[in-house]
Amino acid sequence: MTPPSHAPRRPRVLIVDDSASLVDNLREILEEAGYAVRTAGSCASAIAAARDGFDVALVDLRLPDGDGTLLAPRLKDESPDGEVVLLTGFATLESAVAAVRAGACAYLVKPCATQELLVTVEQAMRQVRLHSEKRELSRRAQTAEKLAAVGTMTAGLSHEIRNPLNAAALQLAVLERRLRRLPASEQAPLVEPLQLVRDEIRRLDHVLEDFLQFARPRVFSPQPVEVVPILGRVLDLVAGQAEERGIEVRREFEKVAPIAGDEERLRQVVMNLALNALQAVPAGGWLRVSCRPAEDPQSIEILVDDAGPGVPDDIRGRIFEPFFTTKAEGSGLGLPIVHAIVTQHGGTISVEEAPEGGARFALRLPRAR
Repeated sequence: MTPPSHAPRRPRVLIVDDSASLVDNLREILEEAGYAVRTAGSCASAIAAARDGFDVALVDLRLPDGDGTLLAPRLKDESPDGEVVLLTGFATLESAVAAVRAGACAYLVKPCATQELLVTVEQAMRQVRLHSEKRELSRRAQTAEKLAAVGTMTAGLSHEIRNPLNAAALQLAVLERRLRRLPASEQAPLVEPLQLVRDEIRRLDHVLEDFLQFARPRVFSPQPVEVVPILGRVLDLVAGQAEERGIEVRREFEKVAPIAGDEERLRQVVMNLALNALQAVPAGGWLRVSCRPAEDPQSIEILVDDAGPGVPDDIRGRIFEPFFTTKAEGSGLGLPIVHAIVTQHGGTISVEEAPEGGARFALRLPRAR
């Protein structure tokens, strides 16, 4: 059966060795174990391949154009999140020390048994996952600190901001009623600037509401919530906007268990992500919302994919920060609110590359117990 287009990315292994027979053997073993394998026969080709990223690199100590211990740190420079395992035909104390100094997490003696190979690669993958988890925890801590600062500031300013906004809106309504008493021919040049002012007041009010969500979070009382109906309602709401721009809305809903959450807030999360995706997708593109059981049997996944340009690597770590935005307008609080709601639900949200090359927002939420 062909895997769905949104299947999780397979761990990537880079094999660097000039022995064709050994490379073929290692590739076959690793691909059967579920790894995506690329190969290189020299230092130069290995460095070029590493620029596309890898999770684990199996590197021979002796290569036609260099030494594996010198290549290992260069590979990690190209792909800092990856781990290196050195391969050697002669296991000595010196080779073990050289492997450590090169930044390798392990080394294997050639030829190695299948089980030993798989265990070593999996141990290296655990290190990769551990590094990723540490970065995520650090990012969450920084975001939490900024959200707390936003809440403190907003609590003090909201009253001072809301009162003038309400007064301005009230006086604008009075002015508009008086204007409507004028002859129709005299109203036209005056209505347009009034509409502009009304729109700006409404925009400022929405920005203030975003701030207040941090300053006055509602009490969270999780209840069992069915995910598919929420996703369906959100897509029904955005269908008109998508149709106007010729954007195809795709639904790929698998049967998933109820989650423990707040239905209104979860709808807000999905709506925010869907609207962001629609803004990013060019006319004639597509938006896909899907759900499925997560690898962790106690969780489910909600994926929002789009055919837009994707999120550049250099800003992926910042898009959930308060006030960070790449848009000309907006408070920079939309995605931080999403992040805060998902975290409140005990879940996680990450931005990734969609299988087709656009952006993917992946939510993982715990099942109701």
